[in-house]
Amino acid sequence: MNDKVGVTAPQRVRLDKWLWAARFYKTRSLAAEDIDKGRIQVNEQVAKASRELRPGDRVDMRQAGGLVRTVVVQALSAIRGPAPQAQLLYTETPDSIQRRQQYAEQRRQGVEPADTIQQGRPTKRDRRDLVDWQRWSASVDKGQG
Repeated sequence: MNDKVGVTAPQRVRLDKWLWAARFYKTRSLAAEDIDKGRIQVNEQVAKASRELRPGDRVDMRQAGGLVRTVVVQALSAIRGPAPQAQLLYTETPDSIQRRQQYAEQRRQGVEPADTIQQGRPTKRDRRDLVDWQRWSASVDKGQG
């Protein structure tokens, strides 16, 4: 039995709490929502929010745009602290860092979304190009009638 002072059982923290404490999600409910959608895997298995993490576990998070971020749990915490402290809870794998950098570079070099619009609301530049267009006014119509 571990009844002695200073001897404790291995600390375990729920997955949703750890993701929140490590600052991957703004709230615990957002973390739990993504877990329920199957976007989070622990040790290559789909996890539940109540899954208890241990140091050394591998967590794969599928984020927006299909980006998969992989981290290894280094420490456990159920308390959300400052960002520098939260970064000590995990280490990101080199492969994941490389994928994230490639994704960021693709987004930087990607096309401007407004350039692909063929119709719809005109841009500021389109409005400037409409030099002969005049705004309709009720007072203009009264003088002609």
